[in-house]
Formats: sequence, C-alpha cells, structure tokens
Amino acid sequence: MPALPAMMRAVRLTAPGQPVVDATVPVPAPGPHDVLVRVRAAGICHSDAHYRAGRSPVDPMPLTLGHEVAGEVVAVGRDVMLHNVGDRVCLHYLVTCGHCDDCHAGREQFCATGRMLGHYTDGGWAEYITVPARNAVALPERVSFAHGAVMMCSSATSLHALRKARMAAGDTVLIIGVGGLGMSAVQLARELGAARVFAADRDAAKLALAAQYGAEPLGVSGLGAREAAALVRSHTDGRGVSVALELVGHVETVQFALRSLAPLGRAVVVGLNDVPVPVDSYRDLIGREAELIGSNDHLLSELVELMEMADAGALDLHEVVTHRVPLEAAAINDVLDALERHAAPVRTVVVP
Repeated sequence: MPALPAMMRAVRLTAPGQPVVDATVPVPAPGPHDVLVRVRAAGICHSDAHYRAGRSPVDPMPLTLGHEVAGEVVAVGRDVMLHNVGDRVCLHYLVTCGHCDDCHAGREQFCATGRMLGHYTDGGWAEYITVPARNAVALPERVSFAHGAVMMCSSATSLHALRKARMAAGDTVLIIGVGGLGMSAVQLARELGAARVFAADRDAAKLALAAQYGAEPLGVSGLGAREAAALVRSHTDGRGVSVALELVGHVETVQFALRSLAPLGRAVVVGLNDVPVPVDSYRDLIGREAELIGSNDHLLSELVELMEMADAGALDLHEVVTHRVPLEAAAINDVLDALERHAAPVRTVVVP
C-alpha cells in the first residue's frame, strides 16, 4: 500500500463557546497494541454541540471532536493479532485501561482512566485516528461506513438504555424524542419484542418516520408533562407504559417519562440536562413502585450485539442518516448551529 502521509486535516475545538476550526495535525502513530484507522465517516451528535458550547467541558484543548467513527484499518501495531490492514471497523468511543475491576466486569464506562474519543482524546473529525485494537469492532459488509459510525453512539446508547430498563418481550415502550437516538430506540425495542412502541415528539416529520419503523406516533407539541402523560394513558387504557426512554434532556420530558409509567414501570433518562428535576416522590415513584434510572454510554459487548442486529437487517438507518458534509469546519459548524436550534436533520455524518 502507498506510504501514509505525515500530516492530515482535522476539525478541532480550540476554546469553549467558539466555533470549531480547520487544522493540520500529524497523523497519529499506532502503538504496539493499536490500530490506525482511515476515517470514512464520523457522525455529528448533539453532544458535540454541548462540547462546543462548553456545557460539557472538553479537555485538553485544542482537541479533535467526533466520537461516532467508522473506517478501514491502514496500519496495525506489532502486537495486534485480531485486525489486519483493510479491515472495515467502527470504533467503541470509550478508550479504557482494559484491566481494572470495572473493565473486567464489563462496566468500562466507569474505568478510572477511561477517555472518550472526541471529548477527552482526539476523535474522528479527521482523516485518520489511532485507537487500541480492542476498540475496533468489525463492521459487516452490508452496513455502510456512515451507518456504522452513527451506530457507535445513537444506536448503541439506545440499546444500553433499553437494557438498563430491563425491557422484556411484551412490554409497552415510550420513546420521548425521536431524533438519532430515538429512531434506533424504536427499531431496537421492536426487535427486542416490545408489544407496542410509542414515539413522542413535537416534529411531525420525525413522527412520520418513527411510524414507518413501527412506532405509534404521539404529537406532543404545546403539551406540558401532565398533558403529554395523559395522552399516553389515553392510548393504554389509563394504565401507562412499562418503559419510558427520555432522550431529550429537559425537565418537562423527564417528568413526562415518570408520569407516563404503569405500576412497576421504569423511566430511563439519557438526555443531558443540568437543571434539577422536581419529582413528586409519592405520585411519581412510591405509589406505583416506579423507577427512575440513569443510563450512561454503552458497552463494548453491546456493540458486537448491535452489529449482529444490523447485519441481520433488524436495524436500518437509511432514512435516519440523511445528510453528509465534508471535513470542513464551516459545514460542521452549520450542523452544530442547527442542533442548538433543534432544527437539524435526524443525523448528519462527516465524510473526509
């Protein structure tokens, strides 16, 4: 193969609250246990808008953003046995030590030295990226690089949240917010055997797409938490749902999730929000023995499961990944601006 370049293009954050910028940086060299991946697609996530705004601090800076990454292996470290040059891979975004108690127990999101791609170590808005070989997950041939990249966050986070909810076949599930995560959550809940899946959103076009994936759409534009929960109950004979996934990150949507639960229901909060949420401890929790659960990131083992689902055709992102932009700061800033206004397409990927 041709020699690798010494330098590459990247899009980086240099200061909180400022636009990301174009940069030229060295191509990272893989260590003995690493792989060097040529980036073929890297997603733009709502979390990236939070990072740019400084709501979730990035360290160190300047830093290359982008935590949803797929590409092909172009070099391997001397001790790497499981990957070869030319392999199609997508990247687990949690770079961990691999040997602490949490890593051994499959709780790698709590590794004390763990670093997230595009948040605490350079990510995939670049032409190349180096990661430990264990972070590279085989990407099936039938799954595109763009779809594989987006699965590394939105789909994987949704699957982890459903697992945290202990969702079982026959459950009724409410998905609050059907953007990138929500579209995957609808499909995954159906694949895991949900009897009914409700999709709640203010955007009619997103609700229409969720309906195509098998959800029962609930338009909640202009409704407060109580009114939206009453709408859910009107569709469930007054009982409520077994599981509610909150994917938006607002006070009212967390309350909406809690108030939509049936007895013994579980509300899982995924959306980021730094405002305290008032909870009526008796009506929201104790009286129905309901649960409020936090869900953070996802696990490497879940990515393998996710790829199997995608390869079997159970997860389809053709209508979800709607836009592609070049590896240019101006184009990426435009998408981040739209995300801040809640006016972005369902999912956009960067194609270097």
